[in-house]
Amino acid sequence: MTVLERPATSLLPEPEPYRVLGTSAEPEPGLWTRLYRELVRGRRFNEQTTALTRQGRLAVYPSSTGQEACQVGAALSLGPRDWLFPSYRDTLAAVARGLDPVAALGLLRGDWHTGYDPRAHRIAPLCTPLATQLPHAVGLARAARLRGDDTVALALVGDGGTSEGDFHEALNFAAVWRAPVVFLVQNNRYAISVPLSRQTAAPSIAHKGVGYGMPGRLVDGMDAPAVHRVLTEALARARAGEGPTLVEARTYRFDAHTNADDAGRYREEAEVADWRARDPLTLLGSELRARGLLTGDVEEEAAQAAERLAAGLRAALGADPPLSAADLFAHVYASPTPQLREQAASLAEVTR
Repeated sequence: MTVLERPATSLLPEPEPYRVLGTSAEPEPGLWTRLYRELVRGRRFNEQTTALTRQGRLAVYPSSTGQEACQVGAALSLGPRDWLFPSYRDTLAAVARGLDPVAALGLLRGDWHTGYDPRAHRIAPLCTPLATQLPHAVGLARAARLRGDDTVALALVGDGGTSEGDFHEALNFAAVWRAPVVFLVQNNRYAISVPLSRQTAAPSIAHKGVGYGMPGRLVDGMDAPAVHRVLTEALARARAGEGPTLVEARTYRFDAHTNADDAGRYREEAEVADWRARDPLTLLGSELRARGLLTGDVEEEAAQAAERLAAGLRAALGADPPLSAADLFAHVYASPTPQLREQAASLAEVTR
């Protein structure tokens, strides 16, 4: 059973998540090892960023450790003209798409900049409010269709975000307009501390696509090749004018919701241990070794690339950013008010 074998007209998701690893599926040349490299780099990114947060170099960090297969699979499925609409936990997806890791952390550092130019990278600003990026993704996709270009938007959201009105509004408009947009729900079982069972009584989040008139797909979010394959198919469907798709990836965050959260208050260590046994990095590495596709050289190269990324983060975030007090008055109004001009002049006088 695979997602790709289902009839194009079917809206109901498969009863079990689609998997590639552990089946007879043939690996795509070069793709699986590229996914592995990005998973190694992504794991180190999460580890180093978490450590820097504990050192006070970031205001907060929502780790995606355990969810790397979703993040990497999503980034690598996009074409150069496509847009990524991330949530606050999707810094790794932005990095895997090619964004500078330091720039990806600008918002979480407390910088007043987004940290990067969204248009240059085709990555929308990291979105902290839940699900508000989804209507934006639909709007961009709708505009692309009206222009007649082949751009597709991929919008990422967590299971908690599916309880927000923005989620429902976005899916409804996307289906009505047949907008070229794909929604990826990373179902990590908890909206901070609220388990999925207290958010919805539906058989799966993917089933919700039926109510909006779009296909729902269910995929193993710990299986990087499976995530990549399902999203690639959904993006191709959108690009061909066949409308949006709702994809639910069943995954798990190994760490707490953020560094400010105590996950031990709402989940048992035994549950975490069960999911750690399905670590996406371990699963893909084991499969590659069993097929003779993961050599010592590949592992060493991946590890070295990950350490270079970590060293770059330490160097950049270990230094205090250059700050100007005058920035307090910039970008508040298009034309500064008399009061702001007076305050800016007073500050300039005392800081000479």
